[in-house]
Amino acid sequence: MQCCRYLRPVAEYLRAFTCPGIRHSLKTHRSGMSRRLTKRYLTAADQYECPLSADTMAIALEQLRETASARSQALDALRSWMEQNPKLLAVRMDANFLLRFLRTKKFSVPMAQEAIERYMLLRQSWGIAFNQLDHTLPSMAELIDLGYIFVSPHKDKAGRRVVIYRPGVFDPYKYTNQDMCRVMAICYETLMEDEESQVRGLVHFADGGGVGFPHLTLFTPKEAVRIVKNGERTIPMRHKEIYGVNVHPTIKFALDFGMALISEKIRKRVKLYTAVEDVEIDKSLLPREYGGVMPMKEMIDLWKAELASKRDTLLLNDKMAVRLELYSEAAREGAVSALRARNGCADRDSVGDAMRGLTGNFRKLEVD
Repeated sequence: MQCCRYLRPVAEYLRAFTCPGIRHSLKTHRSGMSRRLTKRYLTAADQYECPLSADTMAIALEQLRETASARSQALDALRSWMEQNPKLLAVRMDANFLLRFLRTKKFSVPMAQEAIERYMLLRQSWGIAFNQLDHTLPSMAELIDLGYIFVSPHKDKAGRRVVIYRPGVFDPYKYTNQDMCRVMAICYETLMEDEESQVRGLVHFADGGGVGFPHLTLFTPKEAVRIVKNGERTIPMRHKEIYGVNVHPTIKFALDFGMALISEKIRKRVKLYTAVEDVEIDKSLLPREYGGVMPMKEMIDLWKAELASKRDTLLLNDKMAVRLELYSEAAREGAVSALRARNGCADRDSVGDAMRGLTGNFRKLEVD
């Protein structure tokens, strides 16, 4: 009798398991899990046809070690790795997407692999700020029309695009830090689709006029550290020249904090000025309001047309996915060193480790 008492629950479980309805439910559940874990290729592994001019290819060879042979071998290696990597669930396989990582890493395949994984993980972990990169969303359209960030239609003598920032027009009481990250991501992702910019790099011009303490409260120090570090090391862009003007003394400490987080190489490329007239940049590249020829509104309208041409591609990127459970907590939080682990050892990121604990939750802080 004692034995029957223990066997009865087992018998009931077996009867339930053989019930057609439950069998169907379990089958559906397994099917759903299978679909979620089946790798998807959002774009095909296309046959690459180089669209770059001879001048741009010469730069790619000299600065990035890019040749037709190196490019072909590296693309094959990356695609094979992406097919076999169990952490990647949905990926782009087109050459344009993969080359931006190879070019920023000077065709080091292992470094490009690390960069791709970190990039996809960042987008998914912090999706609230890096997905839905749609310039037609009301808040995005407003910020773009205000000229918070846009790109000049003109190129400098080195053939580089100029990104123009006007953070002072960002109302910290109306918009959130999510809005700030998203509108900047829209700009950068659009530029990264351009192979000329992938090779030649970008120039940045920022007007700090109107920026005050309320802007600094949009992010906690922990969030700021992760954003600055990932901005340099995760987003596959080549930053060649950075100009800043009208930096108010009250926020200089924040600028010093940010400068301490970036690499010495990028730090040397930053130049700050007190007046627009003193900025050592070809003024014809800038809006008329900054000494150029073309009115700012006209530049913004041209930029919006460029954004529209890439909108579908940017929204497709939302479907990229990794298996979050296979990454460490530090990696999911955005620690740039967390994916460098080899044989159980990871490089130390002193600032990142000190700031560990950053949550992926963004918030808007009210300031009196």
